[in-house]
Amino acid sequence: MDGQVTAELNLKEITEQTRTALNDLLQAANLKPGQILVVGGSTSEVIGKRIGSATNLEVADAILDGILPRVKENGIWLAIQCCEHLNRALVVEEECAEKYNLEVVTVFPYIKGGGGLAAVAMNRFDRPVVVESIKANAGMDIGDVFIGMHLKGVGVVVRSSVKQIGSAHLSMIRTRPKLIGGARAKYSREEAMKVE
Repeated sequence: MDGQVTAELNLKEITEQTRTALNDLLQAANLKPGQILVVGGSTSEVIGKRIGSATNLEVADAILDGILPRVKENGIWLAIQCCEHLNRALVVEEECAEKYNLEVVTVFPYIKGGGGLAAVAMNRFDRPVVVESIKANAGMDIGDVFIGMHLKGVGVVVRSSVKQIGSAHLSMIRTRPKLIGGARAKYSREEAMKVE
């Protein structure tokens, strides 16, 4: 990393911002062990540059430092979205791919093809594989990289005290099952038990 970027960047602060945002998301989403969190991010945006122009592996490591311990502690699967050059494929643990019958593809994300987060995930996951798509239960989008294609049906925005990671805009989302039915549909046990 060049000296100017180092001077402007506090990696510990990036880790702490990420950890705080993740805690807010986990509280709102109430993820259970075995569910999936998708994270997409631009390390370039985190350091205040245009997406894809200044990929930074140290920043990617700092972000994962804020995420990996907590997801492992909670038994949540982490899916790291690659960049558009790999069609936004995802790095996951092989066990996650097997559990959810995800189609594994042959590619190895690196700094110029996949992005910083995906490249670092390939080195930090226990048994990483890349899959084409996933349907996650919640997500973090760091730098407006658009993770929506990898979320289950109905997304609900999650607000956090953290509005950005470094210089990158942060948005988070949880999902819920679709509400179906018409005028006679009830959406909770309590509603259904009421006598009309």
